[in-house]
Amino acid sequence: MRRTLVIVLSLWLAACSGVREEDGTSDPLATDPLVARALHDPLMSDPDLSARNEANALLGFVADSGLPLIPATPEAAQAAREEGRLELLEQGEIPPLPAPVAASGSIPGAEANAADLLAALDAPEACLPDLSDDFAWAADLPEVAAIMPHGMVMRAAGARRGGCNLRLISYRTPAAAQDVLQYHFTRAVRAGLRPEYHSGPDSAIVARGRQGAVLVVVARPSATGHNAVDLLVRLP
Repeated sequence: MRRTLVIVLSLWLAACSGVREEDGTSDPLATDPLVARALHDPLMSDPDLSARNEANALLGFVADSGLPLIPATPEAAQAAREEGRLELLEQGEIPPLPAPVAASGSIPGAEANAADLLAALDAPEACLPDLSDDFAWAADLPEVAAIMPHGMVMRAAGARRGGCNLRLISYRTPAAAQDVLQYHFTRAVRAGLRPEYHSGPDSAIVARGRQGAVLVVVARPSATGHNAVDLLVRLP
């Protein structure tokens, strides 16, 4: 019996190593970078990173999720609103949203492709080959493009080269659209950008600054009851 247990344990350890003994090939589950990030994230051992949430990394690069981590309830919406406002109030008064104005450019819709997102940022199509999908881009955002508290990142892409210093983030939140736009409007004002508020089927904040800096935030209802937010930023 003891010999049997030793054999079973040896086989289990070999399977967990990510290499098949018979042919030496890697187990794709063990070597997949998204699985590795979820299993070996510093959050597992560092309590100082408890505010970071990459649990959605295993969901893949999808535009929506049927299993949101935070339910879209009135209580969740209120919690997101309050935490967002408290975060902003730590740095001063929260400016009110101005009256909406007509958009001077195109606001990317729910079916927008990568070229549409680049156009919204006044970025050249030559930046397309530089874009890469990776949730790490969501952890590399400037303060002006911070994700609202309780936001769940669903997709992240970016580039970092000359005039192609871009971040394209899609996240979901239980917060109301007005609270989302208020949060990002305030961050844009404090960063020295000139934000405008556009209302419509897809409400948006579009802010521009010096040296080609652009921030675009679009909020729209999603099928899960959350607000789907496209957070796009072009850095100088």
